[in-house]
Amino acid sequence: MKRKMGLVLLSSALLVGLMSACSQNNTANEGAAAGSPANTQSSESPAGGEKLTEIPLPITNEAFTINYWRANDAKLTASMDNFGEMASYKKKEELTGIKVKFTHPPLGQQKDQFNLLIATKELPDVIYYNWADAVGGPEKMIEDGRIIRLNELIDQYAPNLKNIIESDPDVKKQIALDDGTIYMFPLLKLDALKLNATSGPIVRKDWLDKLGLKAPTTIDEWHTVLKAFKEQDPNGNGKADELPFTGNWGPGNLTKLHDFSPAFGVIGGFEMKGGKVAFGPIEPEYKNFLETMAVWYKEGLIDPEIMTNDGKSFDYKITNNLAGSYLGGVFSGMGKYFNLMRDTDPSFNLTGVPWPVSPDGNAYATFNMNNKVLSYGEAITSSADEDQLKYMVQWMDFNYSPQGSDLFNFGIEGESYEKDGDAITFTDIITDNPSGLTYDQALASYALSIMDGPINQDSKYLDALLFDQGQRDANTEWMKASSELTLPPIRLTMDEASTVTSIMSQVNTYLNETMTAIINGQKPISEFDKMVETIKSMGIKQAVEMHQAAYERYQAK
Repeated sequence: MKRKMGLVLLSSALLVGLMSACSQNNTANEGAAAGSPANTQSSESPAGGEKLTEIPLPITNEAFTINYWRANDAKLTASMDNFGEMASYKKKEELTGIKVKFTHPPLGQQKDQFNLLIATKELPDVIYYNWADAVGGPEKMIEDGRIIRLNELIDQYAPNLKNIIESDPDVKKQIALDDGTIYMFPLLKLDALKLNATSGPIVRKDWLDKLGLKAPTTIDEWHTVLKAFKEQDPNGNGKADELPFTGNWGPGNLTKLHDFSPAFGVIGGFEMKGGKVAFGPIEPEYKNFLETMAVWYKEGLIDPEIMTNDGKSFDYKITNNLAGSYLGGVFSGMGKYFNLMRDTDPSFNLTGVPWPVSPDGNAYATFNMNNKVLSYGEAITSSADEDQLKYMVQWMDFNYSPQGSDLFNFGIEGESYEKDGDAITFTDIITDNPSGLTYDQALASYALSIMDGPINQDSKYLDALLFDQGQRDANTEWMKASSELTLPPIRLTMDEASTVTSIMSQVNTYLNETMTAIINGQKPISEFDKMVETIKSMGIKQAVEMHQAAYERYQAK
């Protein structure tokens, strides 16, 4: 008879400090440790409770199927229906002896479908999710008996993840809840700086070269470049139609311009200032940011449609030589357009430029590039068969072994990639797919690295896919930015989260409307002082204090 993990099985340790929720702050290697492709250990659990030192293959000769729920991905659905068809998961089944049945909610509906799913009595065995989006966070999911604590299971049956946790203090701090509970096998980025520095400011390099300009490094140099783009016809069509700075997926306000706020030593949300948590938009430096952006907007240096651009209109502006600069990623913001323009306009060129230097001489990023443990991961639910838990945990841990890491980062050796020493080269089936798939779609049919999943993302996959020099330069430049203004991945308790949500729903609505009105000229800059006082009256001090308390708990881990 199938035995399920229920609330009755939770130890009292689980009930300590579980009332917390995830706080998201201002916005994806080597070292997989123990485990070997050649295993001689028995496929059953270690005798006498002995801890595993490597994952046996096959894990079990007792065939069973894991029911697995996760969001699908458009890159994958370009060639297949579900993750079970991916080459790496097929190979994993062959190696481990464990089958998986995937269930995917419709694309774009994962939040709603997750909330419906988690309210049911019968859950799948495993759920992969962005747990920052779970109401009440993973703490609430554990308290309600929806997912289970994994600490003891990892200690016993997950030698690869355990080794990573024990050998990396950052991972140990970031993977656990405030009470020390580990609840998922996460998406890891041990080579955090390189892998996180994949988005930033992008400029048309061919326009810079044509006008004899250098890549901007300060906010004044940015003004010079944008003004030249506006006035000197770099697209050469004889029209004043250039959009010096633009953006996509407009939120209906001008908060996208917060990408420039670190140049003034401030972030458009919660930030670190002098070792303490602060709220950037009420700091004096934010006024300087607003003043400068208002000037840029008045001079026509900012696309007036930046508030409403969608993907289609943004693509049009890039591929029709209208956009001079924007914030984007090395793949979706650069590689995509290199591929689209390679044949139609060989002179088209993009480069990543540094985050602009602030008055203190440092360049700051708008997001924390040192995070090694993302909020995405796979958790085991209380509906899982208790007798199969040891096998499930081994199956999950396989992804972090050297063999599993290569499999889920690169695919099948000799088919999707080749090794030359430590270097990885993707084959033509990825880079020049015979079925017409783009490289990211093709890789998605083999591996998780181009999407997200329960792996340690290997930076060699990134190196192998940066085909153009502009992409490589971008990654190098963006790695230089400091994350000192950003908060680490702190966690608010459930009470704190409830209070902060109530406060910030008012603050953010008011802030977004007011900063937009000041920048687009509907309100004078003198409105800033009133804005600060209004935000203070909405309870921002309490929200800051709660973030500070969460920060101190994080530091104490």
